[in-house]
Amino acid sequence: MKKILLFASAVCMVALASCVGGKKADNANNKAEATVSEAPPAVPEYKLLDLPLVDLSTFPKDNDGWITIFDGKTFNGWRGYDRTDMPAAWEIDNGAIHIKGSGEGEAGAKDGGDILFAYKFKNYELEFEWKVAKGSNSGLLYFIQEVEGQPSYISAPEYQVLDNANHPDAKLGIDGNRQSASLYDMIPAKPQNSKPFGEWNKGKLLSYKGTIVHYQNDEPVVEYHLWTPQWTEMLQKSKFSQEKWPLAFELLNNCGGANHEGFIGFQDHGDDVWYRNIRIKISD
Repeated sequence: MKKILLFASAVCMVALASCVGGKKADNANNKAEATVSEAPPAVPEYKLLDLPLVDLSTFPKDNDGWITIFDGKTFNGWRGYDRTDMPAAWEIDNGAIHIKGSGEGEAGAKDGGDILFAYKFKNYELEFEWKVAKGSNSGLLYFIQEVEGQPSYISAPEYQVLDNANHPDAKLGIDGNRQSASLYDMIPAKPQNSKPFGEWNKGKLLSYKGTIVHYQNDEPVVEYHLWTPQWTEMLQKSKFSQEKWPLAFELLNNCGGANHEGFIGFQDHGDDVWYRNIRIKISD
C-alpha cells in the first residue's frame, strides 16, 4: 500500500513540475513576444550634407567679442538650407532680412525655404530682433544638421516666432508651448511677454555645454538641458517622439551630432517676417 501511495505521489509531483515548467516557458515566450512587439521603430537611412562653411574671422567683431553676422545690406555668409545660394523669396528690407509671405501657409514662398548662416556653432550667445505681420509664423532654428531631402527642423530645436494673438498655432500644443519664444511643442515661454504684430521684439539664445536659455524682450523665458534623460522624455511627449517620427527623434535626441554643434537659421512658414541686428558671441 505504501508503495502504491509513494508511486502516486511521485506521478503527481512530476505532473505538477511539468505544469509549472510549462507556465514558465509560456511566460518566457510571452516576454520574448512582448520584447519583439515593443521594439522601437527603425530609424530610416539618411544622408548628412557637407556644404562649404564661411570664414568667421572675416566678419566684424567688436571689443566685447560680439560678431555681426548680418550687416543689414548683404546676405554675406547666408544661404538656403540644403543649397549653396540664397532663395529669392528672402530679401533685405530696410536693414532687415525679410521673408516675403506667399499666402500659402506652410507651403512656404515660391523659391523660398529655410535659410542658415553657414558656420557651425557650439557654445555661444546669439542676439537678434524680430517682428511679424498679422497672423505670421516663423522660428529661429539652432543646432541644424543638413539632412538631404528632409526639413531643417527635423534635427533642430526651435525658438518659436509667432503672432500669438492671430495665428492658430498659439492655441495648439500644451500650456502655450507653441507661442513665441517657446521651445516649440515642448516648453512654453513664461512669462509670455511678446509685443503685438508689427512691433520689434528682442530675442536672445544662450547655448553653453547643453544648457539652453531662450530670452524674449530681455527676460529669460525658457531653460532646459540637451543630451539628458529629461530631454529624451520631452521629445517622447512631443510630435517628434520615437513612435511618431523615428528619424526626427534620432536626430534631435543626439542634437548637434557627435561634436554637439550646428547651424543657426530662420524658418520660412509662408508668412511675412523680419529679422535684424543679428550678432553672436562665442564661448569657450
